[in-house]
Amino acid sequence: MASNALSSGPGATIVWFRHDLRLQDNPALAAALKNGGAILPVYILDGAGEGDWPAGGASRWWLHHSLASLDAALRERGSRLLLAKGESGAVLRSLVKKAGAGAVYWNRRYEPAIIARDKVLKADLLAEEVDARSFNASLLFEPHTVQNKSGGPFQVFTPFWRHCLTLPVDEPVKLPRGDFPVPAAWPASPGLAELELLPAIKWDAGLAAAWVPGEAAAMKRLKQFTTGAMADYADRRNLPDVDGTSALSPYLHFGEIGPRQIWAAVRALSKDSGVFPANRGGQVFLSEVGWREFAYHLLFHFPQTPREPLRKEFAAFPWQKNPRQLLAWQKGRTGYPIVDAGLRQLWTTGWMHNRVRMIVASFLVKHLRLSWEEGAAWFWDTLVDADLAANTLGWQWTAGCGADAAPYFRIFNPFLQGAKFDPEGNYVRRWVPELAKLPAEFIHLPWEAPLHVLAEAGVNLGNDYPQPMVDHGEAREAALAALKSIRVSRP
Repeated sequence: MASNALSSGPGATIVWFRHDLRLQDNPALAAALKNGGAILPVYILDGAGEGDWPAGGASRWWLHHSLASLDAALRERGSRLLLAKGESGAVLRSLVKKAGAGAVYWNRRYEPAIIARDKVLKADLLAEEVDARSFNASLLFEPHTVQNKSGGPFQVFTPFWRHCLTLPVDEPVKLPRGDFPVPAAWPASPGLAELELLPAIKWDAGLAAAWVPGEAAAMKRLKQFTTGAMADYADRRNLPDVDGTSALSPYLHFGEIGPRQIWAAVRALSKDSGVFPANRGGQVFLSEVGWREFAYHLLFHFPQTPREPLRKEFAAFPWQKNPRQLLAWQKGRTGYPIVDAGLRQLWTTGWMHNRVRMIVASFLVKHLRLSWEEGAAWFWDTLVDADLAANTLGWQWTAGCGADAAPYFRIFNPFLQGAKFDPEGNYVRRWVPELAKLPAEFIHLPWEAPLHVLAEAGVNLGNDYPQPMVDHGEAREAALAALKSIRVSRP
């Protein structure tokens, strides 16, 4: 043991927390406890973020509160969470020496830059005779274990998921009861506030009103959903004005809950003995978990896709550059109510209903012909569930340039989408209150409302609410013309 080591006892293990901010179903933590020595839980704020994707403002807000929750849970077990800032490898090597630790355990991440960094770090630690191990805590099926019949990666969801359903799913890892073994003395650690994760300008009131980060809140939400809305999930998941989705995506991203726990909870409610539950809502919900798996499968096998289209011909697509239109879209001032409602929900709560995400994204890349990369960057900064794999999949799917993508020529009509999925306009009324008094027949196309209807509703188009920034028909034709300018092969 180095001369400057703390008295942490034999066999001390550092558990490096990352996107696994929970105690239950945490394989790295469970393995460390089996070692029998002291446990040093640590979270390192690494400025590298996810390679060239440093965490956005909404994600940093969530992370602050999630770390506070994790520390509280550890203290209930007689332990605590160490915090650090800096390059992860340097911090861990320093902590190994200070604590006299013989092992460093962590759960794997699958972003390309993180994989490369972890590979080097593990080799370095092993060379220094430190027991370095990593585990799977965030996926049902690790990307390298899933192959198509040709031995390559899948690029279409349905055969991917059909294959996955033939594979076994591990049970969640159970944590033993009782306090954790701790070192005789703790290394110095900055306070949570010193990580400076919260915004300097207090714009986060809407996030605080909408969310409670942490493992306990994740498990509570899972129980509420599986015993409630999940039964009608197949029919109600596309309705943004109802609480019909699980809203577990930020908890999954930060690892406050794992997909094995979700799988087990849904299966526990099944009355059959098959792979899927008998309830159709449960089947559809688990397939949505499958889309998350598919996103990581694609990111692992096509690591260039956060910056480049998977379908290479789309690199030549004539995207527009229009900062004024981009800003109007970001602020929810497009003149299309369902689009504006979604973007205002996003800004206020850090989240947007999935159906509306598709509508909003389609509007950006097809009505405005602004690049999917512009949209991905905005979502990355404003979503509490900003996830590199899911964000990349979603935007490339909408733009028609990714795997299993919606064809670019399939252009959502915002009015028809609003009328179908928000028929009474309740979602729009909530997030675009200046239109709240319009009758349902005009709530999604206020520009067609008679003047007396607008007057009775107190709506002054072009003043308190904008006219449509583009004409749907003209925008559609321009998008199709742009598509014809590139040679598009069949996916």
